[in-house]
Amino acid sequence: MAFDWFKRKAQNITTSTDDKKDVPKGLWHQTPSGKVVEHDELKKNNYVSPEDDFHVRIGSAEFFDILFDEGKFTELDANVESIDMLSFKDTKSYTDRLKEVKAKTKLTDSIRNAVGTVNGTEMVVSCMDFAFIGGSLGSVMGEKIRRAIDYCIEKRLPYMIICQSGGARMQEATYSLMQLAKVQAKLAQLSEAGLLYIAYLCDPTFGGITASFAMTADIIMAEPRALIGFAGPRVIRETIGRDLPEGFQTSEFLQEKGFVDFIVKRTEIKEVVSKTVNLLAVKA
Repeated sequence: MAFDWFKRKAQNITTSTDDKKDVPKGLWHQTPSGKVVEHDELKKNNYVSPEDDFHVRIGSAEFFDILFDEGKFTELDANVESIDMLSFKDTKSYTDRLKEVKAKTKLTDSIRNAVGTVNGTEMVVSCMDFAFIGGSLGSVMGEKIRRAIDYCIEKRLPYMIICQSGGARMQEATYSLMQLAKVQAKLAQLSEAGLLYIAYLCDPTFGGITASFAMTADIIMAEPRALIGFAGPRVIRETIGRDLPEGFQTSEFLQEKGFVDFIVKRTEIKEVVSKTVNLLAVKA
């Protein structure tokens, strides 16, 4: 026996297409604490919620706009792109995955290099994009960092890496892990040249990046409440067989234990970086 749970008073949809009003995408943002912030207000505050100080995850385009004077910079090595050198395939081929993420993000890989002035001081900044396969470390990231460091040595400029990554890119296997030694070797050359290296750790910074160049900078800064670590808490707990301290992978905990020098809000990052460079950088 069929039941009519409801009946329409009028058949079909009577609202004309011209009268429909869509809510603009991105007009509002809700933070994890439940605070709702208007997008324009969030942007004006460097994508930090004025209600609860939550740092919304952003990419290289936003960071470059925040750091460089008037948002002006020159991108370096923009045409370096990832390829599928291993013909890797999991749920889909690496080639197809790259095509999809490049089309979606309009990026060529998970990091971008830029040179510009920060409060009048010229420097090079490499910024990771978490939107590109989780900001994962692959052969292109290693190569771009290598080129950025060579540029710094040639031009006698300070260097900064903004880290936000889930770790090494599994689709490139050993090629991705080789980048750790490659980058560390180049950073040693940067140090020998007497040039400053700053790391700014954002949420999240994990895996091999934490185990290498994110933690070997002259000055290590981090965003408030950023998650920073090598492995996830479940893996660590199962490995050591004991409970872990609350918040042990936050930037605040790491600063307390001496792994991070400064907790720097995104609203203050430009001023702090420029002051640090002017205090510590060796003039040519």
